[in-house]
Amino acid sequence: MQPRGSDSQNSGLERARHQLRASGAKDIAANPLRCGIHMRGYLPHVKREGASYFVTFRLADSLPKQVLLEFEREKAERLRRSSNFAKRGESINDSEEEIARDFRRTIERYLDRGAGACHLRRADIADLVVDTLRHFHGSRYLRHDWVVMPNHCHAIVWPMPNQVLSDILKSWKQFTARRAKKLLGMGEEPFWQPESYDHWIRNDNEKARISRYIIDNPVTAGLCARPEDWRWSSAWRL
Repeated sequence: MQPRGSDSQNSGLERARHQLRASGAKDIAANPLRCGIHMRGYLPHVKREGASYFVTFRLADSLPKQVLLEFEREKAERLRRSSNFAKRGESINDSEEEIARDFRRTIERYLDRGAGACHLRRADIADLVVDTLRHFHGSRYLRHDWVVMPNHCHAIVWPMPNQVLSDILKSWKQFTARRAKKLLGMGEEPFWQPESYDHWIRNDNEKARISRYIIDNPVTAGLCARPEDWRWSSAWRL
C-alpha cells in the first residue's frame, strides 16, 4: 500500500474538488455531514467529500459473530503489543495501518472460502445486485471496478456532488434485500450484514491496486481461471 500523503498528492481528489467547485457544491471544510470521522455500527468511517471509496458489503451469514470476535481479539492484541513497544521507546514492528490492513485481509480470506448460504451464487440474485449497482451510475455516483462474489460484494464508487456514501450503500442494500428475499422465500431474517466496510482511497496508485484486487477476487477464490470469465464483475467480457 502506498504511504498516506496529503490531499495535494491525490490527483484524483484534486479533480473531484474541481468538479465540486464547478457544480456549486459546498466547500469540503463547510460540509461536516460529508467529511470527517463518522461512526456507524462498531466501525469508524472516514468521510471526505469528493473522494473515491473502496466499499465491501456482505451477506448476513457470511461472517459468524464468534469468528469476527476472534479476528478482532487478534487485532486488539497486536495493537496492544505495538502500543507497549512505543511506550518503552522501542522500535514498532506493526503500524496501526498494517494491523488494520491485515485485519481486513483476514476477513476477506475468510469470505472467499464461501461461508454461509452464499445466496449470490444464484444467477438471478447476482444479476439483481449487478443491475442495482448500475442503476444510478452517472446520476448519483460514478461506479468504477466492482465484483459480486457468492457472499459479498466489492466496488469502487465516487459519490457525486451532494450525494452521501452511506445513503448510496443503504439504498443498494435495502432495494436488493427486499427483492432477493422474495425470490428466496426468506422471512424476517436479515439478508445483508448491517455494517459495511468503506475505505477512502488516498491516491491513484492505491486505486489501481484496489482495482486489481477487485477484478482478481474471483480468480483468487478459485471461482474462475481469468477475471474476464466471471460474469458478475466489471472485468467480464461478453
